[in-house]
Amino acid sequence: MPCVGLGVYQNYTTQASVLEALRYGYRHIDSAQAYRNEAHVGAAVHESAGVQREDVFVTTKCISKNHGYEKTPKGVDESLRKFGFDYVDLFLIHNPHSGKDLRLETYRALLECKASGKIRSVGVSNYGVQHLEEIRAAGYEMPAVNQIELHPLCQQKPIVEYCRKNMIIVQAYSPLIQGKMDNPIFNALALKYRRDVAQILIRWSLQKGFVPLPKSATPQRIKSNLQVFDFVLTEEDMAQLDSLDQGKDGAVTWNPVDVP
Repeated sequence: MPCVGLGVYQNYTTQASVLEALRYGYRHIDSAQAYRNEAHVGAAVHESAGVQREDVFVTTKCISKNHGYEKTPKGVDESLRKFGFDYVDLFLIHNPHSGKDLRLETYRALLECKASGKIRSVGVSNYGVQHLEEIRAAGYEMPAVNQIELHPLCQQKPIVEYCRKNMIIVQAYSPLIQGKMDNPIFNALALKYRRDVAQILIRWSLQKGFVPLPKSATPQRIKSNLQVFDFVLTEEDMAQLDSLDQGKDGAVTWNPVDVP
């Protein structure tokens, strides 16, 4: 899995944005059934010059209305049809809203789709520790990934710690705080490193061991968000960013990690 991905939530120029991203070197695209742009992602991958399908790591997510043992495989097939792919690299349960029974049915169905070759890896999104423990208690293999909101203002430390202990990769959505980046510490570090604030935040995420999924529809931003591998934040500067954690109050999205 490439360590930085392009998020395409609410991107109304998805096909063009993904083509730009692939041209700039991205090889990881994060979509979802709920985003209604799987077909646009697939078209961009197919049209991208010099890029093969197997070179691009594509994620999608099972929308709540498709949760359940019978519905989930049909949703997987529909996603594959829209992408124009034979397989998806990573399929996540998008959220835990459907309740324990349907969550576990959906997870079991995704594992069976993995066994049949339609999915390479199975994971979850917006899962709290209690939801991950359900999977363990049911005796299923643990998810490969948990994708949650993560940035210096919302660090979700208990979930991150659990995932690390259980070898679950943590993907960070909204790593750029949905544009709410006017912070004196962010600005000071951007000046110090001669970078923009977005690059500082993505670099923080990488050094924390996360897989950030920055979203942009602006070609120059798509490009600059990937130019984060030629500098390193010092331990002191990482500590400054770590100190900004506001817990759940720092979330800027729905962040449904506590639903029953």
